Amino acid sequence: MNEALIKIGQRAQTAADQVALLDTTTKNQALVAMADALEAHQKDIVNANKADLANAVDMPKKFTDRLMVDQQRITDMANGLRAIANLADPTARIDRGWINADRLQILQRRVPLGVIGIIFEARPNVTVDATGLTFKSGNAVILRGGKEAIRTNTTLADVLRSALEEQGLPADAVQLIRDTSHELAQEMMNLTDYIDVLIPRGGQGLIQRVVKTATVPVIETGAGNCHVYIDKDADLKMATDITVNAKVQRPSVCNAAEKLLIHQDVAAKYLPTIAQALIDHGVQLRGDDRARAIVPQIQAATTEDWDTEYNDLIMAVRVVDSLDDAIHHINHHSTHHSEVIITDNIERGRAFQQRINSACVYVNASTRFTDGGIFGFGAEIGISTQKLHARGPMGLDQLTTIKYEITGNGQVRH
Repeated sequence: MNEALIKIGQRAQTAADQVALLDTTTKNQALVAMADALEAHQKDIVNANKADLANAVDMPKKFTDRLMVDQQRITDMANGLRAIANLADPTARIDRGWINADRLQILQRRVPLGVIGIIFEARPNVTVDATGLTFKSGNAVILRGGKEAIRTNTTLADVLRSALEEQGLPADAVQLIRDTSHELAQEMMNLTDYIDVLIPRGGQGLIQRVVKTATVPVIETGAGNCHVYIDKDADLKMATDITVNAKVQRPSVCNAAEKLLIHQDVAAKYLPTIAQALIDHGVQLRGDDRARAIVPQIQAATTEDWDTEYNDLIMAVRVVDSLDDAIHHINHHSTHHSEVIITDNIERGRAFQQRINSACVYVNASTRFTDGGIFGFGAEIGISTQKLHARGPMGLDQLTTIKYEITGNGQVRH
């Protein structure tokens, strides 16, 4: 095992023990200090990001969009930290308490997970969001970003660590691994003596590599093969507006829609209008035979298309026979992130929400709302697409676990 990585883990454990004992006021003051420090060092952060972008000339636009950091994004990061400071502290909460038949007082208390590892790709905002959420919930974080953003991430981490030091708090609550090799990432996945949970943030390839090879417990996040289903009772304008928003507003993120399913009863009438709106926004459409018969501009979809998260201006289209057909298709091909039905039929909308096996299921609203900030969680550590230990947007509560504190007055069990 890499000695430098072991030392990072040891320092993180020490810091986690210290942060777990901090009161809410101290943590909130530190979060505000970190936010102020980000804005005070905007020039340094932007310059570091320009150097990263200069080395990313061969990367697809969907990656450079995630990688880019400008003044507005720094302001958004800082405001995200301030928003976290204004949220309730889960570790200050007792979930419930009772006295049992043996007259023992039992309290169920929220406590931090400990040391959280984050492996992520070209998303510098993760450095800040993860720091804010882990710190407020009483944890320490070890960050390992991709090589594409190493200068930006290093500058962000240095700013955050300095702000903690100026507050007299442990800077090692935030540590960035500066070796971006795959070998070190693999060792991090096996750092079971020091990391309590590992959260991957990135594309499907990264997430599955971590899930399949890590010995540290993993929360699977992020991959978003999200679906829009247009029911036979959908309003055409609503269907068009939601589909375009879900696909086009920011196609590189995990809550963007990748697939469009449309009921056969309205496909001939609705699909030409919706397809043209998507094409007007630069979306390349791929579809099944029935969709292509209605809109000849649609290219033929392959078997792989139905399982692909594009993160780009590409969308696959399928005409379905019924609500049951749509639900079956989604449950079979989805990554269980976010799906939406567009319908004026309350019963079918409710049936869709009940039967779709995804973390977030919408009726008549864009999948783009799947976001910790939008849900009121402040920032987010990721969107969990599994069922244990968390599901959906992960905020402060999902970075804690429970502990039972039992107090007696001499009881022994007979």
